[in-house]
Amino acid sequence: MKNKEFRSPSLRGVGEVRGLLILLTALLLLTASCDVGTQRPPRRHRRSLLVPSSSGNPYEVMVVADDTLWNGYAGRALREVLGRAIPMLPQHEPVFHVSHVTERHYDRITNLFRNIILLKTSPYRAEPKIRVERDLHASPQLVMTIEGASDQQLSPFITEQSSFLVRYFTAEEINREATRLEDQYNIKFNQKVQEMFGCEMYIPADIRKMKVGNDFIWASDDGLTSIQNICIYSYPYFTERVFSGRNAYMALRDSFMRANIPGEHPGSHMATNHEFCDVTNMDIQGHYVQEARGLWEMTGEAMGGPFVAHSQVDTVNNRVIVVEGFVYAPDKMKRTMLRRLEAALYTLRLPARH
Repeated sequence: MKNKEFRSPSLRGVGEVRGLLILLTALLLLTASCDVGTQRPPRRHRRSLLVPSSSGNPYEVMVVADDTLWNGYAGRALREVLGRAIPMLPQHEPVFHVSHVTERHYDRITNLFRNIILLKTSPYRAEPKIRVERDLHASPQLVMTIEGASDQQLSPFITEQSSFLVRYFTAEEINREATRLEDQYNIKFNQKVQEMFGCEMYIPADIRKMKVGNDFIWASDDGLTSIQNICIYSYPYFTERVFSGRNAYMALRDSFMRANIPGEHPGSHMATNHEFCDVTNMDIQGHYVQEARGLWEMTGEAMGGPFVAHSQVDTVNNRVIVVEGFVYAPDKMKRTMLRRLEAALYTLRLPARH
């Protein structure tokens, strides 16, 4: 009997569809009052050699605004948007760390910052606008100008565009890390992924410990007080019902983690915290991807942390490929570590149909 070919799930009717690396949906949803030009976050953003290197840490944003505007409605709205808590982390961590300088202090040193928002008012501005520029003073750099007629006009506009603002800067940071990984990655892991799954995937070079199971690879770093992990596994794809929601995802994840990631004590193993797990449908470059975010825990042990995973269909081999990053970092902030692993998930390249 011939093998039946199963296609990737359709994006129609699956709820919210989003993709960090393209952000096409977000850009199309912007009205004429939000002028972002023709650019959007590229799949890979190479550093320009014509300008100096940017300063600052990942997921930091510097806002340039006069004190009146910063302390007014618009400044408060922007701080609320950028400082909101990241979901599915064990402790409160903001999406971005935000700093502020006035225009008088925006000079040759501060204009090298990696992420900048210029908050401005102009009496001649009928409608609020957003303009995006890259590598203006340094590289990699994103400079976003938000301008309106008044403080009162800018405040609701910033709130309305909150999802766009967060996703745009987040996508930019993920793109930067994914680009860096293409130049410096764990070669042995990539070779093993090619051998076992026929895929390519770039993970940080310092994540070099590797354990191989049945259709399962687990890699971790040598951290003493924190551990960053990447795993990849696959299973046959027979029906779209495997993407039916969080319960189906958690059942599959738990079965693989139980078999492949044991704890220190007999009978202990990794499991999903079923109270804290969220599943979202995404579109990445025209391909359906199911994203899962949540918390993991080790049964019978005081261990746990956050994870993020992508599941998508390898249509060449009729199987689902799952890539996941998870962190164990007690008493430490985990946002940047998890985002670093998340960037590696976007480097996965499935077998191409010829």
